[in-house]
Amino acid sequence: MPDASYAANHLARSLRAASLGHADAPFLEHGLTSEISSYRRFFEGAEQMAAALVALGVEPGDRVAVQAPKTVAMLQLYVGTVLAGAVFLPLNTAYTPAEVDYFLSDASPRVLVCDPGALDALAPVATACNVAHVLTLGPDETGTLTDARDEHAPGFAAVRREASDLAAILYTSGTTGRSKGAMLTHGALASNSETLRDVWRFTRDDVLIHALPIYHTHGLFVATNVTLMAAGSCLFLPGFDADAILRLMPRATAMMGVPTFYTRLLQRPGLVGAAGNMRLFVSGSAPLLAETHDRWREITGHAILERYGMTETNMNTSNPYDGDRRAGTVGFPLPGVELKITDPETGSEMPQGETGILEVRGPNVFAGYWKMPEKTAEELRADGFFITGDLGRVDEDGYVTIVGRAKDLIITGGLNVYPKEIEAEIDDLPGVVESAVIGVPHADFGEAIVAVVVPQVGTEIDPGDILDGLRNRLAGFKLPKEVILTPALPRNTMGKVQKNILRDEHQGLFRICR
Repeated sequence: MPDASYAANHLARSLRAASLGHADAPFLEHGLTSEISSYRRFFEGAEQMAAALVALGVEPGDRVAVQAPKTVAMLQLYVGTVLAGAVFLPLNTAYTPAEVDYFLSDASPRVLVCDPGALDALAPVATACNVAHVLTLGPDETGTLTDARDEHAPGFAAVRREASDLAAILYTSGTTGRSKGAMLTHGALASNSETLRDVWRFTRDDVLIHALPIYHTHGLFVATNVTLMAAGSCLFLPGFDADAILRLMPRATAMMGVPTFYTRLLQRPGLVGAAGNMRLFVSGSAPLLAETHDRWREITGHAILERYGMTETNMNTSNPYDGDRRAGTVGFPLPGVELKITDPETGSEMPQGETGILEVRGPNVFAGYWKMPEKTAEELRADGFFITGDLGRVDEDGYVTIVGRAKDLIITGGLNVYPKEIEAEIDDLPGVVESAVIGVPHADFGEAIVAVVVPQVGTEIDPGDILDGLRNRLAGFKLPKEVILTPALPRNTMGKVQKNILRDEHQGLFRICR
């Protein structure tokens, strides 16, 4: 182990503690090339990254922005940024230069790391935003960033950072309005990952299939941090690859994924018998259909563990490791996390079983939105409860169910309609893969309910049959005014259905008379 102290740095100390004395154990194995990075080599590289950042003038609190492929070096940069006392700012690799311009102008990072292929497009943007240094990192682990890393020796002494200091800024997806930078502290990241490690029983013996992106909470602050804090190992894939996952599954014990991972793997005949060595499958970032949950259990013998989190809070709830993992629910609040359901209008707490806004409080909650004090005050109450904007309810057994986003609530004829209730009924109809229910402007009702339905391949569905199938299952005011068939629903990179796109596409479906 390098002769360097991590003790003064709150998050770095938590990330390193479990692997002390096990420096030669594998941390990352590239799932495609079988190249292995031990804990020793990984942390040496992170220390070298920290030294390189400081040599570039990075000071505690400075932002380090990254829009680069998923690599071991990018993870080393993340930990190196933490060691240097700076703030890690990962950006979705799908963002265009115009979108990156917003993030750079808003966050004012000292350093930007990008793919070499994007340098010509991003360098002028960075210059205009007064970014001092632009470095490159390619999918083959080469670039000016790794060149800079290799100029320094291991042994960087971690910069002192307290639990309340910022460790990262993650921008929300910005599906409506201006994207917000959620400020995540050392304490929030450390406490949440330590809790998940314990609740999900991760140990040094675990081998995690890591196919998630690392610009997002799920892949970076859940999958990576939990593995580091357990001193386990990762089979590290650059992205989702069903064949690679099935090939690696007999060597693994756990996988974290989004629902799309599971639906696609269910289509592969090789899934049967592949999960014999696995102990845990986790799903999040988007709702998991009950049908997928049931089918996965039927084929593999495993019940997927669904949990609920947000950019601003990391993970809030989880289905139990031991006990009933109920399809369609996200389980119970994690230890140390308080959850309540409140009236959207008054903010008062609602009776058990009723639907309202989820609010959470705990050490996992973010410190506010970057340079948005007014928005922070709107969504983060003075008593520490964060107003998630998600609609949900808690049943008599304490299980939490997410009904949808508050902004997705449809008010038709003065009556509240929760899209998920209608979607669940449609998804149960023969020949339906999935559906999305939205509200669009309507002259008489204010909003009209529209169902966008994906039929199974090779199946012909008549929209009228969908409506007929719903008539005896839903009140009349909940019935869609229109059913639209589509081959696929628009999704973001984490698998969430982008209802804002659907609303934009169909907002003129019912002309508003004036």
